[in-house]
Amino acid sequence: MKHLLAILLLAVTSAFAAAPAKPNIIFILADDLGLDGVSCYGADKHKTPQIDKLAAAGTRFETCYAAPVCGPSRCALMTGRYAFRTGGLQNGSWRASGPGAKSKDEKPMASILKSAGYATGEAGKWRQVGETPKDWGFDEYCTDPTASGWFWKNSYEKNGEQITTPQEHYNPDVIQQFSLDFIRRHKDGPFFLYYPMHLVHGPILRTPDSKPGTKEYYDDNIAYMDKQVGEVVAEVEKLGLREKTLIIFSADNGTALTYPSTIGGRMINGKKASLLEGGSRVPFIASWPGVTPAGAVNKDLINFTDMLSTFAELGGATLPEGFVYDSVSIAPQLRGEAGKPREWAFVQLGAKWFVREPGWKMNESGALFDMSDAPFVETSVPAESDTDASKAARTRLTAVLASLNPAGGKVDADGGSKKMRPSKGKKKKKDAAE
Repeated sequence: MKHLLAILLLAVTSAFAAAPAKPNIIFILADDLGLDGVSCYGADKHKTPQIDKLAAAGTRFETCYAAPVCGPSRCALMTGRYAFRTGGLQNGSWRASGPGAKSKDEKPMASILKSAGYATGEAGKWRQVGETPKDWGFDEYCTDPTASGWFWKNSYEKNGEQITTPQEHYNPDVIQQFSLDFIRRHKDGPFFLYYPMHLVHGPILRTPDSKPGTKEYYDDNIAYMDKQVGEVVAEVEKLGLREKTLIIFSADNGTALTYPSTIGGRMINGKKASLLEGGSRVPFIASWPGVTPAGAVNKDLINFTDMLSTFAELGGATLPEGFVYDSVSIAPQLRGEAGKPREWAFVQLGAKWFVREPGWKMNESGALFDMSDAPFVETSVPAESDTDASKAARTRLTAVLASLNPAGGKVDADGGSKKMRPSKGKKKKKDAAE
């Protein structure tokens, strides 16, 4: 009997010893995809079976906030800090004359994970962050630095080298193959793959799966994005890494201006580029079999800044002392624990911002909104109409904004006076379309 117990104890000990101390991390970031584009969030029109499978195998978070446009969201994600600290205020802030975040001034996510022994790779859209992925701590990368021609083209950039192909290719396929190859080459781990997809950003063109004569290219783009997510998961499973890998799927902002649809017959309030729910509330799904509760739905508030401290905690990395982060780890929630959820989320675009807590929201002008029917309705609450609840919320959120003091932070070249600088002519196609 003692001999049998010794064998069992040895087996259990060996199993724990073999378990990865640091999970592989894959963060997939869709482009211009709101809640209304993902079927597990209740989208009426669009079906995303692969993303839904990921949610069924993990935890779906209901209230995750990015910024309302591409650049500020990516900057918050990479830095773990609010825009008024970094200068990542709006699309175009990365330009030479702008205040956009510089890698030398930040302690970014990829560099922190590298210090903890991770191989780091970036695959996909980058240009709105500025510099190169290597400057920001990525060992390898494959991207398209231009503002147009993301899809059907004959060139791309890989590790700083411009690659030209004899024939036109579908760029999302190039990015996908780079991602899968990165996973294979680093299967012994740990690795961190940041995968900011080009889909489903405009221009909305045919995909390799589009049928001749079809005009539903937007539906095709959603389907192709979903397929690629499924291929990433399948590759991780094929390599026997699924229980060692945290896969997160999210999006950089709400639905593009011309493609909103309904959830349960209702339209979300706002779209991309607006500081309404539809602008910055995004899907967020985390799946790590054996760790994240399967099929769970979590209502905790999440900011994009939170990924840095979350990944650092999971990877055993030490954050630098004396450096201000705005990042709250959700590692406990990923394990199915209560953790210490943030009390409020902060979102900024240019010289406009809001702070959001469960039930209430306040913007830069001090206007208060009842969010009990969000994301569909945001009801303005004038001070003269205050109830005890709204008055208390007004006091709390006013104090939060006073402590943050976003107006005292970095501003853009135009003084940060415009949330989106409209462009004219050819420039509109480059920066404004972004």
